[in-house]
Amino acid sequence: MKILVINCGSSSLKYQVLEMSSDSSKVLAKGLVERIGSQNAGHTHKVGDNKYQFEKPIIDHTEAIKNVLNALIDPTMGVISSLFEIDAVGHRVAHGGDYFFKSVAVDDDVVAKIEKCCALAPLHNPANLLGIRAMAKLMPDTSQVAVFDTSFHQTMPDYAYMYALDYSFYEKYKIRRYGFHGTSHKFVAEKACKLLGMDINNSKIITCHLGNGSSITAIKNGKSIDTSMGFTPLEGVPMGTRCGNIDAGLVTFLMQNEGLDADGINSLLNKKSGLQGLSGFSSDCRDLVESMEQGNNRAALAIKKLAYDVKKYIGAYAAVMNGVDLIILTGGIGENSTPVRELICSGLDYLGVDFDFDKNTQSRGIDTLICKDGSKVKVMAVTTDEELVIATDTMNIVKNK
Repeated sequence: MKILVINCGSSSLKYQVLEMSSDSSKVLAKGLVERIGSQNAGHTHKVGDNKYQFEKPIIDHTEAIKNVLNALIDPTMGVISSLFEIDAVGHRVAHGGDYFFKSVAVDDDVVAKIEKCCALAPLHNPANLLGIRAMAKLMPDTSQVAVFDTSFHQTMPDYAYMYALDYSFYEKYKIRRYGFHGTSHKFVAEKACKLLGMDINNSKIITCHLGNGSSITAIKNGKSIDTSMGFTPLEGVPMGTRCGNIDAGLVTFLMQNEGLDADGINSLLNKKSGLQGLSGFSSDCRDLVESMEQGNNRAALAIKKLAYDVKKYIGAYAAVMNGVDLIILTGGIGENSTPVRELICSGLDYLGVDFDFDKNTQSRGIDTLICKDGSKVKVMAVTTDEELVIATDTMNIVKNK
């Protein structure tokens, strides 16, 4: 079964085509369309080791998807002879609110509920809907599936997801913790348990998805019971340009003293803070580590703050689960940044972590234990693959349908 996976941003579109079966998967092609809506939109299309790049006007997401479909059937760079070979399309959807506990086949009711969640994710859900509607227009007979970043976290108990605000705000606006990166947290937990021979339904796992966006999740017996991101992806640990946890009183203080309106404070906290704000020059962990090693104190501050806050969440989640069996590090930073992993995992011996500094420095971008053989609590770097999760859910839903 050939699955097209689509991840629409406000001005971008990432995609993959995967050949799927019940026991295997293969990426046939993948790519990215950037700067949608401009006269110099960019389209990068990859097939194996071959890369094709174009720049042209692309006015909207429908035209972007047309360009993707044309590339897939192109005689030179295509991987299918006809669009009829695409059996289904899986869409990443940022926010499912409290409507969706799992991935679902797209129909009019699902679209209406995703639309209702646009107020909860105004930057993401409208773009996700553009992708769904564009595919419905271009390939109306092809099944579509929505896979939600939030659905894995719907198992959190109310005392974990509620904020201590007037309860009427939950009733009126559905203000609560939702959490994100659910596909990644679920995937790496299941993958690690298979690799280690652990029973995920009888385990306590802390997953750390660390990248430009980062979140930590407590998974007890296979279910998410708490996660660091909240009503929006702003809450939690410092990220590339997001501040993470701050005193809410700072919001009104900065608005009053800096003359910021709602849009201004939103931009400051989401786009000008985090690693970028602390370092003053980059949101990329690789740049910061290199600069830190050259003696840049601001870069060191940003990296140490990230590691410190991740460590605090690990301690907190070990407390709420009454222990931990496995700590997983994933995402671009978790899979590759050995200095950040060392800062996070050093000093966790009280939990039962016997960190292996040599294994850590020798392991980048692979699935591997980075603790010593006798460590009571296992620590593992695990590569994530959110597109594979989307493709797998899509395949299973379409087959059952």
